[in-house]
Amino acid sequence: MAERVGPLRPVTPPFVVAQPQGVSVRTRLKGLTSRDEEVLRRVGAHLGSLAGRDLAVRCADGLAHTPQRWAERKRNLTGQSSSRWAGAITKATHDQWALSRRSQAAHLTGLDAAIDTIGRRLALPLGEKGNKRAPGGYRSRSEWFAKSRRLAVLKERRQKVAADFAAGRVRVVRGGRALARTRHHLREAGLTAERWRKRWQAARWFLSADGESGKRYGNETLRITPDGQLSLKLPAPLTGLANAPHGRYVLAAKVSFAHRGGEWADRVEADRAVAYRLHLDADRGRWYVDASWQRPPVQILPLEAARSAGVVAVDTNADHLAAWRLDVHGNPIGTPERFDYDLSGTSQHRDAQVRHALTRLLHYTRRSGARAIAIEDLDFTEATTREKHGRNRRFRQVISGIPTSRLKARLVSMAAEHDLAVVAVDAAYTSVWGAQHWQRPTSTPTRKTTRHEAASIVIGRRALGHGARRRTAPPPHHRSDGAGHRTAQAERRVPGREGTRPTRKAAQTRSAQPPGA
Repeated sequence: MAERVGPLRPVTPPFVVAQPQGVSVRTRLKGLTSRDEEVLRRVGAHLGSLAGRDLAVRCADGLAHTPQRWAERKRNLTGQSSSRWAGAITKATHDQWALSRRSQAAHLTGLDAAIDTIGRRLALPLGEKGNKRAPGGYRSRSEWFAKSRRLAVLKERRQKVAADFAAGRVRVVRGGRALARTRHHLREAGLTAERWRKRWQAARWFLSADGESGKRYGNETLRITPDGQLSLKLPAPLTGLANAPHGRYVLAAKVSFAHRGGEWADRVEADRAVAYRLHLDADRGRWYVDASWQRPPVQILPLEAARSAGVVAVDTNADHLAAWRLDVHGNPIGTPERFDYDLSGTSQHRDAQVRHALTRLLHYTRRSGARAIAIEDLDFTEATTREKHGRNRRFRQVISGIPTSRLKARLVSMAAEHDLAVVAVDAAYTSVWGAQHWQRPTSTPTRKTTRHEAASIVIGRRALGHGARRRTAPPPHHRSDGAGHRTAQAERRVPGREGTRPTRKAAQTRSAQPPGA
């Protein structure tokens, strides 16, 4: 093993991840008539045009926007829709503008990191080797020249983005910038102009309303009764389409939420706030409704209680999860498990693969008797840039392929439903120390422990408060266990519990060797 340059960075202590407070469920609207679909299209298009104009006004205001200006925008929209529709549109506009501002700040951070990395590499001699902490110099004069040109481009780009950020200018595409760019590459996307137009129009519609506690069934604008009847408040110009009193339109479809349906029913019967969003899948011609609400904050389970029954440690990789059950002393129990997933293909396929892998992991955890799952607190935001790893495109693709934030968010949400805690640990040196201290001792003649499985042991031990090595420090007065058994290591009856000592190949004695030895 190569010597490590410089001191080791400190390892942050583990912590229990807080459970999510938001809930969202989706179901399909079945049994819609042609009249229902026509009304939904007209309402969505009308409110979408209002949302587009309001977003343009908000972006033009920039940093000079005030609460008085917000009230003025809402008054201008109320006459063309309703007071509640206007409130939903202005709030969605504000959230979209704030998201764009955060994206600008993140973009500036990425540009600064790339500029700093290129500048440092340009200052190094050609061919100088790098290390794990910092890349080395460029390999050739031509590459050095190309990177100097790129540095100039990045500096110019940063100057423009910084000017927009300082002035409060954001650039938002209603319907999505990716879909807008697809219009110029229909053949590569496998779309026709008509199909793209349907997608574009559906993406720009606005059919969402926030809930209101104390109002009937938790929402006055989009209302779903406990028996599944869906009705919406029509905007002022479209009240002639109403088929119910007070300018409302009742759809023929019946809504039923299979997932968390009981929790949703309890909320609407108690008139607690529930937000709804209607949207159309233009390719399949299907309408869906999303229901979302907030849960009261739950007290975080103490760390000692979470690891009282051991943990299931998980090492996250680009194509699988390596899991191993550890007892309270930090010893691996049984054999490791591997949960594969394929992150190629569409976003829906990738999301389904992550969900299926996490479902198998949760079932395995419940069967094992553990109350917590230990996972690395990964963040590859800076490591994914191509400037840090240079020509190592394969390594960049591996890092980018690991679903860090998406997997962690889904795991926390799904684990809460199974009454399991998630313990996040520092990811420093888990693979290195796992291979050094655990890969060989846990291997057998018939099965070799992989580097990822060994890393999961270090992750679990770190979550349990133990060190990476199997043995603990000896008692202070002598080298034996006279002061009592060291509970951080293996049980007394476990063979080879003394840890990672190298195994002697043959007994060494001072007696003479037998003839022919």
